[in-house]
Amino acid sequence: MTFSIAALCPRTGEMGCALATSSMAAGARAQFIAADAGVVLSQARSDPRLGILGLARLQAGDSARAALDAMIGASPHSAWRQLAVIDLHGETVAFTGAECTMAKGDVTRHGAIAVGNGLANDRVVGAMMAAFEAAPDVSLAERLIIGMEAGEAAGGEAFPLRSAAIKIARPGVPLLPIDLRVDCSDTPIAELRRIWALWVPMVDGYVQRCVDPANSPAASLIEGHV
Repeated sequence: MTFSIAALCPRTGEMGCALATSSMAAGARAQFIAADAGVVLSQARSDPRLGILGLARLQAGDSARAALDAMIGASPHSAWRQLAVIDLHGETVAFTGAECTMAKGDVTRHGAIAVGNGLANDRVVGAMMAAFEAAPDVSLAERLIIGMEAGEAAGGEAFPLRSAAIKIARPGVPLLPIDLRVDCSDTPIAELRRIWALWVPMVDGYVQRCVDPANSPAASLIEGHV
């Protein structure tokens, strides 16, 4: 019972995904991303092994469709899974098993996909994509959070939300510069926006500490603790 949105940014080459759910700590087991491969979502009655497999297939050169087919074929319980994949070419594919909780579905575009199950109504997924598409000039992370907020405003899940998460990968950067989770909160999407706003000015400093430590700022300067 999760709603998610994932996308490839044509301007920056960034890839990202964001989700929210009534389960605790879903960001630890449902989102899989690599700058050299793509994005994989493995949700509903989530099986992280499928996300790991899908990402590995993308890294081996499979298309989004081939990676998705491998994930479905690897599980005897695929009827309980909701899966989505974006590859580096912007191909987007999704699968929603028959046993996934209603309301459920997906909206796909070239380079973007919104999926959900256990939703309050059939409008949630479309609202996420519409809000994402309406903000093409802001950062990918901001667009994803906007999409999540729109999904919540359209009704969100059928049960109270407890967790939310966002991950962003950048080409040529050996870590995820944005990997934020709200594992247990009464207002997880609002809390995700709050910590995202705090993290924005720190992102580049922590990337520099990874790739060029000799010339990077001290953590106290990055975080403003002077």
